[in-house]
Amino acid sequence: MSMVRRSSMDRMSSSMTSSMTGMGLGGITGITTGMSTMSCTREQPMTIGGMPSNYVPGLSAYYNISSFCQRPGQTRRWPMQRAGPTAQHRPGRSHSTGALHRMKHSMRNSPNTQYTHNLICKMADQNERRRRQDTLEMIPQSYYSQQPLKVELTEFYSRDNSKDHHTEQYDLVNDNILPNPVLRRGQNFFFAVRFDRTYDKQQDMIRLVFCFGPKPSVTKGTRVVLPVNWSTQQGVFQHSREMMGMGMGLGMSRMQDTSTGMATMGTIGTMGTMSSMGPMSGMRETTTYGVRRSSFSNEPLPLQHSPLSPHGPMDRPMIERYGGTTQHSSFGRGYGSRHGSRHGSMQNLAALAHDMDRWDISIQRQDGNTITFQVHVPATAPVGVWNCWVQTNRFGQRDNRHDYKCDEDVYILFNPWCREDPVYMDNESSRKEYVLNEQGKIWCGTWRQPKGRKWIYGQFDDVVLPACMYLLERSGLEHSERGNPVRVCRAISSMINANHDDDGLMVGRYDSEYKDGVAPHAWTGSVAILERYLSDGGRPVEYGQCWVFSGLVVTICRALGIPCRSVTNYVSAHDTNRTFTVDKYFDRDGNEVPNGPDEDCYDSCWNFHVWNDVWMQRPDLPQGYSGWQIIDSTPQEESESVYHCGPASVEAVRRGEVGFQYDTPFMYCQINAELCHFQEEENSEWGFIRMASNQYQVGRKILTKNPSRDDDEGESDMLEITHEYKTVDSSSPERFAIIASCRGYQRLQQYYEYPDRNFEDVYFDLMDIDIVPYGQPFDCTMNIQNKSHEDRTIWCVLTASSCYYTGAIASRLRRAQGEFIVRAGQREVLKLHVTPQEYMDKLVDHSMVKVHAMAYVKQTRQAWSDEDDFPLHKPRMQVQVRSQPCVGQECAITFSFQNPLNVQLTDCYFTFEGPGVQRPRQIRFRDVKPGEFVNYQDKFVPRRQGERRIVVTFSSRQMDEIFGCTSVTVRG
Repeated sequence: MSMVRRSSMDRMSSSMTSSMTGMGLGGITGITTGMSTMSCTREQPMTIGGMPSNYVPGLSAYYNISSFCQRPGQTRRWPMQRAGPTAQHRPGRSHSTGALHRMKHSMRNSPNTQYTHNLICKMADQNERRRRQDTLEMIPQSYYSQQPLKVELTEFYSRDNSKDHHTEQYDLVNDNILPNPVLRRGQNFFFAVRFDRTYDKQQDMIRLVFCFGPKPSVTKGTRVVLPVNWSTQQGVFQHSREMMGMGMGLGMSRMQDTSTGMATMGTIGTMGTMSSMGPMSGMRETTTYGVRRSSFSNEPLPLQHSPLSPHGPMDRPMIERYGGTTQHSSFGRGYGSRHGSRHGSMQNLAALAHDMDRWDISIQRQDGNTITFQVHVPATAPVGVWNCWVQTNRFGQRDNRHDYKCDEDVYILFNPWCREDPVYMDNESSRKEYVLNEQGKIWCGTWRQPKGRKWIYGQFDDVVLPACMYLLERSGLEHSERGNPVRVCRAISSMINANHDDDGLMVGRYDSEYKDGVAPHAWTGSVAILERYLSDGGRPVEYGQCWVFSGLVVTICRALGIPCRSVTNYVSAHDTNRTFTVDKYFDRDGNEVPNGPDEDCYDSCWNFHVWNDVWMQRPDLPQGYSGWQIIDSTPQEESESVYHCGPASVEAVRRGEVGFQYDTPFMYCQINAELCHFQEEENSEWGFIRMASNQYQVGRKILTKNPSRDDDEGESDMLEITHEYKTVDSSSPERFAIIASCRGYQRLQQYYEYPDRNFEDVYFDLMDIDIVPYGQPFDCTMNIQNKSHEDRTIWCVLTASSCYYTGAIASRLRRAQGEFIVRAGQREVLKLHVTPQEYMDKLVDHSMVKVHAMAYVKQTRQAWSDEDDFPLHKPRMQVQVRSQPCVGQECAITFSFQNPLNVQLTDCYFTFEGPGVQRPRQIRFRDVKPGEFVNYQDKFVPRRQGERRIVVTFSSRQMDEIFGCTSVTVRG
């Protein structure tokens, strides 16, 4: 009998793990922990074979030996009894007063109190251990025959899955060391695991657990438990690319066991014959690429805690909310995102739709120790970086399990190819432009002379997705809300511009002082900005402006799978007092009164402002308001105490539905507000009168890039979308009604009304200025026509100033004013001539000039004001690639332009990049002589084949914003 007991103990000590708190097999419902860790406190009662594990025949039920035992991590139900005056009466035990007094007295005077206490604990432990040994003999030996499966290798087939998920261009997928799976929700992906032995269908349990965020939660959808059931293999699982399991064997490959040094053979290899797919790459030994996250078993790992374990006590039952193949045996149905059910009734379609909203798993194939799974990611899954764990245990022994964490980060993105995803876009050419296109144009300049600038979005670069995920973490958006594109886009709009105390991506600056950072016009794309942001530990990058912010938003949204475009609004209003007007005040001499007469008006009118449109469904709005939604990453006012703006429905803005979320009134104002000029007038009851204006209207033109055209040299690829944002008739009664209702102050209406115009008999017109080359003079012209039969005395002023694109004046270039008489029926022309010497050292970003004209007729008190902006055109850089570029081969490139100034250019440098061709690179260059023709040659090595674009900029202290672009076709 002793030999039997000894062998039982040997089996128990070699098989039990420290994590074991209760297991079951058939009628056996639990077992105790290892007996070497007992201490003197109470523990939870456990049963073996229906009997309490601490049951001792003949002992009173009031005496529970296990009350002396405490497991690690458990809390005592009452403090341990101590000798001396601090000894307390134990609840639940009755003593007479005299007995209690004698007990206290004896304990107080006994010198061996601690010894006797230890002695009873020791004896109780020994007795309980003997009783447990007796109980363990009833457990079948097969109970300890095998440990749970251990994971040796995992393979996500990142490159092969990416073809179906339209993510094959991401650099993370094509990494040569550790490819990361980049998957779109609403589709399936393949995943293979090699175990240390063959899967036992009757005894082995396998679960795939996907976790997202620091505190994964099943109820919030950020922790998903997928139990594997062998019955799920029944039926053909139709993949979206009709990948059938015809001979899908896993090829043989020799793997070196790093722990024992012994070579092992396994069935690893390729996925066999798949439609439109080559052989899949073999599974990788994870130890090759760093510290392996091995399975958790008997060896304690104090520094790493498995997030697979539910929060709270270990004995709490794990909640399996998702999936299980046991809940719908017809898992073999196809879940292709582009294929509906091609057969079956409406009931089948409803069941399929229900399944599409759930995570699910099926066994695609088993070859020896290797199992290939197919996992379905629902179209509602939160977007971000997920971790995958493989959990194994024997049937009925869930607490004795191995948890294996996969090395790869699993990126799950929005899916515009999936009808169930709110960002679904049903036009393939639109998806190609607004999701997959790595380059585009951002429109600057003025409404009369739009100027498109090439921008490299580079959403597939290996730095972009990690930066996106980090920005979302910093935004504070709950992980459970990251499946909602409305909430995600709103978070993006708040995290681009580093406003005040928030930790945004980039610092905005508009005063041309960029010595401590990089000038906005020196950037060629988004990749360099995001890389600097990560390299500096999340510190905001210096500097950017609204058009740079817009380019970053396109990069981030397209990287996450949200269709996005950049939109430019010319003559964009910023109304700070919610009057739906942009107010400017001038004194009697025509000088602008800063901030108004009460110094509380901070309205402005930007020459252009760039925001973004994102494509999505809006279930929170009535039908008809989905599609393009506006988000502005340069929000100028707080919304809900945060600097963010949007998404606002473009259709809601067009219809004037200013009550719809989010920030629709602000966006409506940017393109529909009135520009009001007031001049000081002594006869006015409030000191100012409103002046008439001819043409300077807010929202004059709204542009984006034409998705069907690319023009590297000119502007033929611009697409005007003004009609999508506002009605053609800007003077419609509906527009005035909306503005009046939003103002809410009827008493203010009188101040915004024009004076009686029946007495206006003099016509004024500020002439347009044609294209002016940088370094050439220009003339500002104002026409005056007296249409009355009497002479008119006219006072007028004409001013030319350099200005920022935000409309703020930088420096006055020249000014002319005077009073003269215009004869009845006659015309007069007032001209202001400006030379290069007068403006060369006073220009700022975008080289813009603002011309402002004012006039006042003394006889009729007619007042008029108008303004116009135009840019000075700089030379364009020529970019030439003379040889045929090939992947991996060095290729020469030439940049050339001519200095248009008669001064030397200093502190010169080039910046150029091209997705798949050249990562962002800055090249220092020598000083450029006056009028010199510059011709510089460099080299690059293409990394990806296909049609590629290269963007180049040149900057110097005296002149900047010289840029060029060219297209190349790279051969494989």
